[in-house]
Amino acid sequence: MLNFSAYIARRYIRSKSGQNAVNIINFITFLVIVIGAAALFVVLSAFSGLKTFSLQFTNTFDPDIKAIPATGKIFSISSEEEQQLKENIFISSFAKEIEERVYLSFQDKNHIAYLKGVDSQYLQVTGMDSTLYFGNWGVTGANAVIGVGIFNLLGGPLNNYNTPLNVITLKPGQQSITTQSLNSKSFYNQMSMVVSGIYAVEDQLDKKYVFGSLPVVQAFLEKDSLQISGLNFKWSGEGSLEEAKSAIKSVLGDDLLVLSRQELNSTLYRMLNTENLATYLIFTLVLIIALFNVVGAIIMMILDKQQNSKTLYALGTTISQLRRVYFYQGSIVTTLGGLLGVVIGSLLVGSQLLFSWLKITPSLAYPVEYKLVNVGIVLATIVLLGFLSAKIASSRISKELIA
Repeated sequence: MLNFSAYIARRYIRSKSGQNAVNIINFITFLVIVIGAAALFVVLSAFSGLKTFSLQFTNTFDPDIKAIPATGKIFSISSEEEQQLKENIFISSFAKEIEERVYLSFQDKNHIAYLKGVDSQYLQVTGMDSTLYFGNWGVTGANAVIGVGIFNLLGGPLNNYNTPLNVITLKPGQQSITTQSLNSKSFYNQMSMVVSGIYAVEDQLDKKYVFGSLPVVQAFLEKDSLQISGLNFKWSGEGSLEEAKSAIKSVLGDDLLVLSRQELNSTLYRMLNTENLATYLIFTLVLIIALFNVVGAIIMMILDKQQNSKTLYALGTTISQLRRVYFYQGSIVTTLGGLLGVVIGSLLVGSQLLFSWLKITPSLAYPVEYKLVNVGIVLATIVLLGFLSAKIASSRISKELIA
């Protein structure tokens, strides 16, 4: 009898009602489901694209894993620890860095930024060389690479050997700050750097960092060659990321924090995930309201087919079987509407990926991403809500109605 109920439901879907109003209501109900499913899929695809677009900056700038001091800013790494890290199967390469806040000046302009000294392996663990706007990655000797934001603020000290970039930082120590000490050169360290390249990642980072050679920056900050502020690791792909973190921590000890890229940018990840969830819930609420149309349409169909139901009941069809007829009808309509909506949404997303017809700026297309998981989420949402709507509506079938 299961096939019987499904057969009758399919017949009801294909056949038109004698009442034109019922046909119009059924059409509008199906259209609402299609539009709702397409809208939800497009929105989820847009948020997936925005998430990928936002995270591409961190994927370029931040390593897979980073070790930083749990307290303070500087720690030391021995040659034995370096050798153990090189032999670690979870690590393909690692790079040392040291970082300090500095005062930049060029001609009559100035800016506060961070000077980051990096070694020759830095480009092996990050993709910073791919962000070069112009110039070259010349972080050797007294050369430096700055962000395009700093470049614009200072007026462009690129390859200027006659008037190089002036970098100033306070000397380490416990001396007190007085007016006399501020005017004394013994209170701060100063060096000149020639800018050989400009990088462009995103606005905040473009105004934040100046990259220099690790030995030069260590000497400038009065640190020895073993003192650094961070270790950047490229995961080899062996095992899991957590296993790699544990292996690094076993070498470096508990005085350091070993963080993945996601943990380094936990606030950004949390914000993006929260926005995605909030948008999904809002659109799901809209779909719930829209799918009340399904309840209304099925009830209208029940009333329209009341005489047919009486005939089927008289022929021996049970109440539960009649309820299944309208439950299947509502479920089939919502499932087909969801599938058609996903197809339309896929065409819209695909056209944006191919033709970039919607743009944020004249040169930047609105980012979207086609993901099968979004297809599953939309279909699961539509089917689940459709089943609930059909169950609620079909429960109106009773003996009193068809007696």
